[in-house]
Amino acid sequence: MKLNLKRPLAFFDIESTGTNLGVDRIVELSVIKLHPDGSEEVKTWRVNPGMPIPLESSLIHGIYDEDIKDEPLFKDLASMIADFIDISDLAGYNSNKFDIPMLMEEFLRANVLFDLDNRHFVDVQNIFHQMEQRTLKAAYQFYCNKQIINAHSAEADTRATMEVLLAQIAKYENIEWEDKKGNRSTPVVNDVEALHHFTNLNKPVDFAGRMVYNENGEETFNFGKHKGKTVEDVLKIEPSYYSWMMQGDFPLYTKRKLEEIYTRWNAKKNAERYARQQQQQQAAPRPQESVQQPKPAAVEVKREFHKPDHLKTANHPKPENKPFKKKDDGPAQPVNEDMLKLLADKFKKG
Repeated sequence: MKLNLKRPLAFFDIESTGTNLGVDRIVELSVIKLHPDGSEEVKTWRVNPGMPIPLESSLIHGIYDEDIKDEPLFKDLASMIADFIDISDLAGYNSNKFDIPMLMEEFLRANVLFDLDNRHFVDVQNIFHQMEQRTLKAAYQFYCNKQIINAHSAEADTRATMEVLLAQIAKYENIEWEDKKGNRSTPVVNDVEALHHFTNLNKPVDFAGRMVYNENGEETFNFGKHKGKTVEDVLKIEPSYYSWMMQGDFPLYTKRKLEEIYTRWNAKKNAERYARQQQQQQAAPRPQESVQQPKPAAVEVKREFHKPDHLKTANHPKPENKPFKKKDDGPAQPVNEDMLKLLADKFKKG
């Protein structure tokens, strides 16, 4: 079939480091330019994003850091890409939500003019979703070949849902399915646990999808500036984010699950702090205990007196001891007045 074109239609697809338009970068861009005469031109560029490619992205598109380390940056290719697309209309799969906005971000960073005005955009995914609607009514028609009677009444919708599941199990029995990493399995089986795992591929923490489990089973934020970061990491770097969410307009169940994570994280933090304190105390030197030692018994030291050498008898002969002889003053005199006067003067006060 030939498309009726008035000007070229550029089908294009982007592989990138991720899906955050403000942060992530293009690593590969392929364009098929279909002309009105049916001819086509194909160009594919590998691009150095100027940042590491996350492993989870590489596992999807198969492009790793070493594959693009020598490739040019987008700013070096921007003018060439813009000239190739030229005045073409744009087409892609989910291109309105991702590919076109991502391409425009890169052109703006490179300061290369690429005008979207007066172009037509064809998003093939939107055609698919519009024509093959994912409603219960469409599913009941597709799987059971029936029309829901009294649609949107609770009982009619509930019975239709039950019949659709039974028809799905019968239709997809032994049918292989391939996930985004290329892993093949037969997920639709007559087992509730298996169906649970298959129907919760995004692994939501809170059902509203504000938090999801990553491949390591860790709770991560699935929205806002911290999208893709684990909740515990965000609590470490921005504790006020918890208060903001708890006071914000979020579902109560989301707040409940966040509070559970916060409580667990806080308990773990306190346990780690206590463990560090214990290690520090064990590593610190302990003061020596004072032991009362018995005092030594006092020893009486007898001091011996030694005569100086000059007093020794060897050099100075000991003088001979002579008996004391009272001086003979004659016979005692009787007491007279002169003697009494002398005594009185001697003991006189003042």
